[in-house]
Amino acid sequence: MRGVILHAPGDVRVEERRDPRIEQPTDAVIRVAAACVCGSDLWPYRGIEDVSGPAPMGHEYVGVVEEVGSEVRNVEPGQFVVGSFFASDNTCEICRAGYQSRCVHAVPMGGIGSQTEKLRVPLADGTLVATPGTPPEDLIPSLLAASDVLGTGWFGAVAAEAGPGKTVAVVGDGAVGLLGVLAAKELGAERIIAMSRHADRQKLAREFGATDIVEQRGDEGVERIKELTGGLGAHSVIEAVGTQESMMQAIRSTRPGGHVGYVGVSHDVELPGLELFFSGVHLHGGPAPVRRFLPELIEKIWQRRIDPGKVFDLTLPLDEAAEAYRAMDERRAIKALLTL
Repeated sequence: MRGVILHAPGDVRVEERRDPRIEQPTDAVIRVAAACVCGSDLWPYRGIEDVSGPAPMGHEYVGVVEEVGSEVRNVEPGQFVVGSFFASDNTCEICRAGYQSRCVHAVPMGGIGSQTEKLRVPLADGTLVATPGTPPEDLIPSLLAASDVLGTGWFGAVAAEAGPGKTVAVVGDGAVGLLGVLAAKELGAERIIAMSRHADRQKLAREFGATDIVEQRGDEGVERIKELTGGLGAHSVIEAVGTQESMMQAIRSTRPGGHVGYVGVSHDVELPGLELFFSGVHLHGGPAPVRRFLPELIEKIWQRRIDPGKVFDLTLPLDEAAEAYRAMDERRAIKALLTL
């Protein structure tokens, strides 16, 4: 089968990989219907994260079950499924508390690589959720979004306690930030402020429910948020980037007693203890427990209540994965979908 391999920063190739097989009785093998490039894939692509030899890429996926292990009970061959970017048993104490991404048996799907024609999914019963039937072609992008960026944006909004009567600010206008806007809207937020400098992303943010756009960044962005909120700051702030600047912008844009939901993968972020102590701000986040939200998100997508697939503004065949990475790296695309 063909799959995407990162050899070195900027060096993405589509190569032949060994077909996956059932290795544990809890495994499933799926034929991937669509995969995509994540913003977090750009960290190793840019050399910000170490690349130590050829590495399979991708952790977002939807597809059709081809084979299951002897202990798999919840999915069966022929079903169309959506899976999280962390495999989880969904039965341990941590999973039952709703934090499947920190399952005691968690397996990161990025280590397996989902930008490929076929994929082995560990802990299939706890990881995969079947759709009500075979989805029409136009729903596949939205279902793929649920595998990570929608679930991550949703967790960011939940962690920030977005809801009725709240003003929500979103730091980051990538796919996760944009879907954080959508999530805040679905959770009933009264006002949603999207922080973005890019016209195409601003337009999509408004389609997803943003009521205000703030183009400033850093301290200027914080001041603008304060101006829009009577000097207090937002009740809820979603941090969807993962840099020092974005984290501090999120914290400083939050009113005392408010909540920051941080879901950007952190890189060299350090929190100033004294400022945090006196801010009175709640912080919660980390790798999104996407599996917690998948049944609800799939239902919303299936009923066409939400259309998160709009974040895919570039679609390419798997063989053109290198261009998909370049386009996202150069910000010519918000998110690239790979067809198989």
